[in-house]
Amino acid sequence: MSRDEGKKRAVRERFDRLAGERESWQRRNRYYYQDQQRFFHFLVPEGLRVLEVGCGLGDLLAALKPSRGVGIDLSEAMVKEASRRHPHLEFRAADAESLDLQETFDVVILADVVGHLVDIEEALRRLRRCCSPKTRIIISYYNFLWEPLLRLAERIGLKMPQQHQNWLAPADIVNLLHLADYEVVKTEQRLLLPKWIPLLSALANCFLAFLPGLRAACLCHYVVARPLDPRRDHEYSTTIVIPCRNERGNIEPAIRRMPRFGTRQEIIFVDGHSTDGTPEEIRRVISQHPDRNIRLLVQDGQGKGDAVRLGFAQATGDIFMILDADLTMPPEELPKFYQAIASGKGEFINGSRLVYPMEKEAMLTLNLVGNKFFSMAFSWLLNQRIKDTLCGTKVLWREDYRRIEANRRYFGDFDPFGDFDLLFGASKLNLKILEIPIHYLERDYGTTNIRRFAHGWLLLKMTVFGFFRLKAV
Repeated sequence: MSRDEGKKRAVRERFDRLAGERESWQRRNRYYYQDQQRFFHFLVPEGLRVLEVGCGLGDLLAALKPSRGVGIDLSEAMVKEASRRHPHLEFRAADAESLDLQETFDVVILADVVGHLVDIEEALRRLRRCCSPKTRIIISYYNFLWEPLLRLAERIGLKMPQQHQNWLAPADIVNLLHLADYEVVKTEQRLLLPKWIPLLSALANCFLAFLPGLRAACLCHYVVARPLDPRRDHEYSTTIVIPCRNERGNIEPAIRRMPRFGTRQEIIFVDGHSTDGTPEEIRRVISQHPDRNIRLLVQDGQGKGDAVRLGFAQATGDIFMILDADLTMPPEELPKFYQAIASGKGEFINGSRLVYPMEKEAMLTLNLVGNKFFSMAFSWLLNQRIKDTLCGTKVLWREDYRRIEANRRYFGDFDPFGDFDLLFGASKLNLKILEIPIHYLERDYGTTNIRRFAHGWLLLKMTVFGFFRLKAV
């Protein structure tokens, strides 16, 4: 027997012995396991195809309510008990490092298991066979700074004795994912106090745990990653939605300057009750450009968010794009967004006006300061770098928008701008967000529809709202 086989045998025998005790240990540490289930339920929408590696008794897998759930574990005793507890799910005794499942899943979960794997990189490589380009792999593991406390808890009978054999920092997990050809989408830290103490646990875990400095001391680390997708050679159709209100002078330039890209291009203007003749100008432009697929929709509601939702509801392209009608984001730069999403570099592409120098009157100082503040706040909320939350140009796949739309009830109708509805929704679905620097220009026609103080206050309220829907869950 090789050394690695000996280690696996020891792990298998240890968990076979613990199978009968596992439920009692979970009850004893109910607060920890409930928090873990709650956060995985936040990360994984119901009704997906889910594979869990190191499933134990299968309780976490069952809590996610998958349309198809498969759990694997090295311990046959654990698998037998999981099958008894959850007969509607499938459980198999298998080694993750030699796994050969002939199907793909939407989500692959490794909850508190990487510490027991002999060759983590090989297990991650094997799991790629279970992944499609849209699959998300979610790894949870304890903070190595807690190692002395956890060892002590095992000795005095407060924690199940597991004898983890791998000493892993969060950066180690990220590096192993990179070696196995995955890309990290986001990370999160949770649970500053893993035992229930009235009031104190709620304060520590719902608020203090997310503060800089203290969050590094949290017990649990979560990493969400996606398999790196080989560069695609396909071309895709696009729909460009242009919300407009009193933008008559920008309609013709928008079409004239619009580059052609993709297999088929659809342009949808959505008018928001203009009073300067914008709808009439759009109709004139449609008649002057019979070679372009241009449509006009008129809002019943109000606001850019309502306009975007109306346009996307009738869009037919593979890729959805938003272009502000003021043309401060040059239409000539849209091919960059197309290439970024079509090549698989990102799944939600956001423009950033805060990299290149902008024209003198493009953004007032107060707006610039507000944008920088909210970019920091939302980068913290979404666990992905967002330099410019308020740039109007956003690009995503039609299928991902439909998923955001179906999941919108989680956030509700809270965003008149439309930007944060999409950003929050993309984060909730664990999409890879990528920013593209743009050259931000002055308006040539019209005046801004932004009310700085009223909208700034609204954004501040949405930041607080986002905290309770994305962080303190």
